[in-house]
Amino acid sequence: MKGRKIAIVGGVAGGASAAARLRRLDENAHIIIFERGGYISYANCGLPYYVGGVIKDRRDLLVQTPERMSKRFNIDIRLNSEVEDIDLDKKELIVLNTVTGERYRESFDKLILAPGAEPARPPIPGIDKANVFTVRDIPRIYALKDYIDQAKPESAVVIGGGFIGLEMVENLRLNGIKVSLVEMLNQVMPPLDYEMAAYLHKHLKEHSVELYLGDGVVSFDRDEKRTIVNLKSGKQLKADMVILAVGVRPETTLAKKAGLEIGETGGIKVNQHLQTSHPDVYAIGDAIEVVDFVNRRPALIPLAGPANKQGRIAANHICGIEDTYKATQGTAIIKVFDMVAAYTGNNEKVLKKYRIPYLKSYTHSGSHASYYPGATSMAIKLLFSPEDGKILGAQIVGYEGVDKRIDVLATAIRAGMTVYDLQELELAYAPPFSSAKDPVNMAGYVASNILQGLHPVIYWDELDSLDPHDTVLLDVRTEAECKKRGCIPGSINIPLDSLRERINELPTDKTIVIYCEVGLRGYIAARILMQRGFSRVFNLSGGYSTYSIAKYGLE
Repeated sequence: MKGRKIAIVGGVAGGASAAARLRRLDENAHIIIFERGGYISYANCGLPYYVGGVIKDRRDLLVQTPERMSKRFNIDIRLNSEVEDIDLDKKELIVLNTVTGERYRESFDKLILAPGAEPARPPIPGIDKANVFTVRDIPRIYALKDYIDQAKPESAVVIGGGFIGLEMVENLRLNGIKVSLVEMLNQVMPPLDYEMAAYLHKHLKEHSVELYLGDGVVSFDRDEKRTIVNLKSGKQLKADMVILAVGVRPETTLAKKAGLEIGETGGIKVNQHLQTSHPDVYAIGDAIEVVDFVNRRPALIPLAGPANKQGRIAANHICGIEDTYKATQGTAIIKVFDMVAAYTGNNEKVLKKYRIPYLKSYTHSGSHASYYPGATSMAIKLLFSPEDGKILGAQIVGYEGVDKRIDVLATAIRAGMTVYDLQELELAYAPPFSSAKDPVNMAGYVASNILQGLHPVIYWDELDSLDPHDTVLLDVRTEAECKKRGCIPGSINIPLDSLRERINELPTDKTIVIYCEVGLRGYIAARILMQRGFSRVFNLSGGYSTYSIAKYGLE
């Protein structure tokens, strides 16, 4: 029995996912995938690790071959086939075979656009003569790896401190290449707030990466052997190669030519069923504008997980299943050498932009029980509503166990949970894996104490604005800790265990800002003082650990 014809433009994450789901739901449909490149369903996120030799065989990057997918799912897969235009009136595609040069028309009943996003390539003077590489698809990554293997470059400049930039920094260093990283913002990983990104800054420098933050490229030059990268600051960096990783932009050329509506963020506008402004045309993946789950505003959030889900949802709707894509909350994780950073929901920058009220807390917890060997520390930043404690965002930087904690917090945000709910979560515990009070529980306890007024806090970036004549900075760590770790300028030291007997040394008519290493002893000290008649008491959230890393590189 002849079925309807469904065309899919783009065959990587979203497109391949949609095709497989369509076939599982409709055995009679004629499904065609048009892919302008020579590969489908490859591990886009794994490309940098092939450069570093972590993934050794390039064939391992191919999640599915055209032959296997075609045979298993009975799909008409057309590689090297670029869809140049869409005739919506006739419901036909104009397709160019990039190998033979042939152009032809192909009809469709339903169309799914999954063109992805393209690496941004700003018109920087001299860029065409520079030895510049981008990381986006199989051919480009093969060319980059071949260059490294054959030319044996000694130095590289990576431009852009986002996901691809940081992953390339790590994998270039694995090749023994000296790396400089240039980022226009004052931090790497923009989805993190500055003080959380500062952990990565320190870690990168510890791995011999030269950081040029708050600086940008104005032009490229070239001498006899190397590319010269000229920065806004006037500095010049010479390198054998340049990796351009300044972000991606949605590939909307085809949609615009067809007259489909483009959203305010520049992505293809879709409804909750992922239909475009034409009901028979769907769009998915990095090319579309989504709704931010937390702030409910339009956003561009190019991630593989949402793209795969969207492919399935579009296929469901085409086949009569009333499925909807609700929103994207932007959960993501990255490994930078042996450090891990992850986030979900909104950061402070976004909450401030949309004037969404929030409170925040910092906690530092062990990845598992401290008495079991190998525990490492993780820093957790929690953002929550001052009205009801609803979780708005979370960021974690650490080593072991970051992934499972961010997933718990991502699930909590999706479920509309509050910081009070985090206290009650019953999470798996055994000494090799966690503590009886999991780091997620601890984040909930601290945040709820703040909401209940049991734990008035102050933050690292507020200390400089305090009146030194009306403020006492009280360090309640041990004297040995102060000498080893340093202290906040102008503070006095009274160890927590001596506080009750030395309490008369503190003035009751001044603001007392307490800090310890991570905040726990500061909280205990605050409770002591608050119950002894001190009315202006604040604990430094995250303690000296958060303060010192946030100030790293600023002083």
